[in-house]
Amino acid sequence: MSEIIEGAQNRALTPEFLHDLRTPLNHIIGFSELLADQAREESQLAFIGDLEKIHAAGLQLLSLLNDGVAPAPPTSASDSRFNGVTPPAGAYSHILVVDDNEMNREVLSRRLEQLGYAVATAENGIVAMVAARSRTPDLVLLDIMMPEMDGYEVLKALKGDERLKHLPVIMISAVDEVESVARCIEMGAEDYLAKPFNPILLKARVGASLDRKRAHDREMRLYEQSQEQYLHLQELEKLRDNLTHMIIHDLRTPLTSVISGLQSVAAMGSLNPGQLEVLDISVAGGETLLEMINSLLDVDKMESGSMELDYTLLDADQLVSSAVAQVAQLAETGEISLVWKPGSGVPFFEGDEVTLRRTLVNLLGNAIKFTPAAGSVTVDVREQDKFLVFSVTDTGEGVPEEAFGRIFEKFGQVASRQNGRLMSTGLGLTFCKLAVEAHGGEISVANADGQGSTFSFTVPVKRIEY
Repeated sequence: MSEIIEGAQNRALTPEFLHDLRTPLNHIIGFSELLADQAREESQLAFIGDLEKIHAAGLQLLSLLNDGVAPAPPTSASDSRFNGVTPPAGAYSHILVVDDNEMNREVLSRRLEQLGYAVATAENGIVAMVAARSRTPDLVLLDIMMPEMDGYEVLKALKGDERLKHLPVIMISAVDEVESVARCIEMGAEDYLAKPFNPILLKARVGASLDRKRAHDREMRLYEQSQEQYLHLQELEKLRDNLTHMIIHDLRTPLTSVISGLQSVAAMGSLNPGQLEVLDISVAGGETLLEMINSLLDVDKMESGSMELDYTLLDADQLVSSAVAQVAQLAETGEISLVWKPGSGVPFFEGDEVTLRRTLVNLLGNAIKFTPAAGSVTVDVREQDKFLVFSVTDTGEGVPEEAFGRIFEKFGQVASRQNGRLMSTGLGLTFCKLAVEAHGGEISVANADGQGSTFSFTVPVKRIEY
């Protein structure tokens, strides 16, 4: 061995020469470790001392070849790298070793099999890609310097394959290939191992890479399961919505017949006051239920985008006046003052008249419903920036601040703070929100400093020049 060292010192240590010398040295170092392990397992203690000397001499020569790289410390019989390695519990995994040198492949394979892993080998990059695609391994140990298809090309091909891109790759390199290793890490390699293979580092880095791989696989399985459950839930919701829509739609026809029949009873003959009162209550209840059904159908249409808006040029004063007229009787019955001053001078704007009037009627009706007798409901329209702002303010108890976020949700009923009575059916305000948003505006609710609350919504305005 001294002659080899002297010859190495007398020749220029070119990369090619170093590579040619390192390969057999790595074999000597690796197999001396394996043979020492085997000697201990078979109780052939007489061979261990010689194998340790061979191993130490190999490391010393490798250190000289690396031109100043610190040699690995000499090992002794108590060095843990020569002790039998216990395979990690549950560590069975499939590892692909890719190296053009047969002895390197054998050293790595034996070490990995001792750790409890199943090992497949490939002598070049082309064979490695075929093997990885035919049976996806859990980890790839990949040599950088190989003919035909080197480690860079294999790594690039693995990371470019949708099915293999998450596969962890540990690069195999010589100690003076740090720049090459860094390049591989930048390309997506998980880690690296230097030749000769330190069994402790081999076990640690392979184990850590496989742990991360298993964690990633668990996350992917959980994600796929959640996606499947989400799609299944969407299908169930679609079936539920279709069934609900069908039932509600079919309810409208017989309910309309019931209301018409009740209204016809009054015209068929004289009724006493008690009978008329019961009849009026029945008709009012039927009309309320029909309104709820129509609201739900309209909300579903707007949520699905199937409701088309009929845009025309609108006068804000006329729009509000017509909405106020529809709720005037309700306000009078409740002894509530409706405050509205037309002639605000706001510009004309484009919108769906029926939808926006219904939005105002819903807001006005809701305000009247929760305003006590002798209270007032005020309507206001003003221009702000490039929007018209419609506001409905009441003198009722106001909306609890914690309910601001859900009062516009579908069936998002809010309980009264004073008596626990539900504030609306949970559909009228949802319709208002969807109608306003369909026009490109926003709706909100706020409480006054004293009593009452204000519902406001905006509609984009384009000033008409005459």
